[in-house]
Amino acid sequence: MFATQYYCLVASLKEYALDADTKGFDARAIVSGILEEVNRGDAREVRLLYGYYDCENIAALRAGRSAHNPLGNFTREELAEELKAPKRLPEAVARVVRAYADPEGEDAETVDTSRRFEKELFGAYYAACGKAGSRFLREWSAFDRNLRNVSAAVTARAAGRAVEEVVMGGGDVAEQLQRSSAADFGLRGELPYIDAVIAAVNDEANLVEKEHKIDLIRWNEAAELATFDYFDVNAILSYLVRINIVARWTLLDAARGREMFARLLAELDGKELINKE
Repeated sequence: MFATQYYCLVASLKEYALDADTKGFDARAIVSGILEEVNRGDAREVRLLYGYYDCENIAALRAGRSAHNPLGNFTREELAEELKAPKRLPEAVARVVRAYADPEGEDAETVDTSRRFEKELFGAYYAACGKAGSRFLREWSAFDRNLRNVSAAVTARAAGRAVEEVVMGGGDVAEQLQRSSAADFGLRGELPYIDAVIAAVNDEANLVEKEHKIDLIRWNEAAELATFDYFDVNAILSYLVRINIVARWTLLDAARGREMFARLLAELDGKELINKE
């Protein structure tokens, strides 16, 4: 099956971003506009990308915290209903919600409810992304999970905590993080960014600077994974990952947010030049 090519939509991505910037950067408005333009299957992939924020919001809501990331697919009220009876969440995520709501129920037979809810929830989310139709989403979610696991493992080790408490999901990288005592967890040959993550976590006392360095690794990976995708959903998802990073830094550090926004626009210009060659 051939992927749908969104020539006009991709050509207008810069305009989407610029329009949002003039009103005070609004990532959610950009996502909504894109969802109106893509087909049903690709819209499902876009929503799955944003399912990460739904998981963050579910965890916060279940723990009684007021935090709610507006980039998620659901409002706080909608998620409250999903926690009672999941109907719209990805099935793997819904299964975890049902299992913890009823530890004696059928779903609890396939979910380890003895572990922290958040660990099982995000593990289920990444498992759902691993089965996505979009190549970008599959590869991005694997990268993002590994990056978060490495960062969490380095932090846990420095604090004297058990690494297995913080690692999400399974796979070779997760297992290596839990069993290796090497400084790089024996992963230098497999994860080219691991030294940069370890340095950011261990050497950077400024938490904002640490997060900025790690987000730059995310940014570069998002761009690289879609290097040869110009007009399909992979290109759109890569763009949205970077939009999410811009949105985060617009809130954390306005100056850095503007810098990343300018970089995104410059990269879109670069892609246009490539397409004209």
